[in-house]
Amino acid sequence: MIRKLLTGAAVAAAVVATAVSPAAAAPPAKPPANLATAVADSVLARAGKSATAPLVTTTREAGGWAFGTAVVPTGHGKDDHPDGWLFVAERAGGQWRVALEGEASFAELTGRAPVVAAEERGRLAELDGRPETKAGNDFRTGMALPYAVGQSWYMYGGPHGWAGTPTPWSSLDLAGGDQRVLAARAGTAYTMCTGWLRVIHDRGYSTDYYHLWNNIWVDGAAVSQGTFLGNTGTDVTCGGSANGRHVHFALRQNSAYVGIADHGIGKWVPQNGGAAYQGSALHGSTRVGAGGTLYNYGALGFTQGVIDSNGGGAVNKRSGPGTGLVGSVADGTTVSVSCSANGTSHTGRWGTTSLWNRLTDGTWVTDAFMWTGVNGAVNGTC
Repeated sequence: MIRKLLTGAAVAAAVVATAVSPAAAAPPAKPPANLATAVADSVLARAGKSATAPLVTTTREAGGWAFGTAVVPTGHGKDDHPDGWLFVAERAGGQWRVALEGEASFAELTGRAPVVAAEERGRLAELDGRPETKAGNDFRTGMALPYAVGQSWYMYGGPHGWAGTPTPWSSLDLAGGDQRVLAARAGTAYTMCTGWLRVIHDRGYSTDYYHLWNNIWVDGAAVSQGTFLGNTGTDVTCGGSANGRHVHFALRQNSAYVGIADHGIGKWVPQNGGAAYQGSALHGSTRVGAGGTLYNYGALGFTQGVIDSNGGGAVNKRSGPGTGLVGSVADGTTVSVSCSANGTSHTGRWGTTSLWNRLTDGTWVTDAFMWTGVNGAVNGTC
């Protein structure tokens, strides 16, 4: 098998992987001159000095600049997973200045680094740790499930942590179908280690895919929604455990894992259970528990909603925001919203509201019986 490294940067060096042990003595007064050591020191300061020795992989280095990945492996055979970051470094005055994704300086350095391609800069600039770059209470992601639209896969594990039971419960375990794992949304992809890919999306989101077999090897390559990333597998090269082939799919926001519950993924809305790996997912009023199958409906548009009758079968369509019955729309139907206005108040699964959404066919549906991912208008007011 030949590993193919696809690069999104004009300058890409051969991958150099170096395991660096934590320093036994106190940190030096000035940054170390060695790149791998400088990156490892930054990782240990972020992850904790007791962390496993980081694996630093420099994928690009030129003109006093470097870019790559830094991974903290974990033990094998236990319910845990590795941690990892992209890094950028600038050499000045004989020393390396390092920034990890999620740090304020990451945006500043990637914005100047000649080893970072122009098409990468915009998305990487969002990974600077500022709370205002997060989507807040906007749970729209524009993502499909990480497999082919039209296929049904088993959700073997409901919402759980990237590292198993610890919160936030950012992850789902998915398997079945043709076992081909695909990018959930367009973005820029990076191979963190064997079996583990990260795709940086817009709006501060990113997704992780672990346990892959036959994964692609990428370093800032542009991917589309549906791009092949690898096959489901049981790979634990960087640590952890896997019982049966699957993809450990996780949601991140601004360089941190976030709870996947209530986010729209493939027109499903994951819901936490009483414990990790339990839980369920909702599509309209249809609820599928852990162990059930999820049909991939594709991505929900940012001005669309899914009708949720809260078990009633269908929702009335009106000629205005609460007036004139003109028909109905079935539970689970995807609808497009042209604008919204206030009208009569109603209570549905997601709460009580007087907001009504005007559909693109001119009819109106109460927001109480529609999942849009936001608590308000999704396409302006009428």
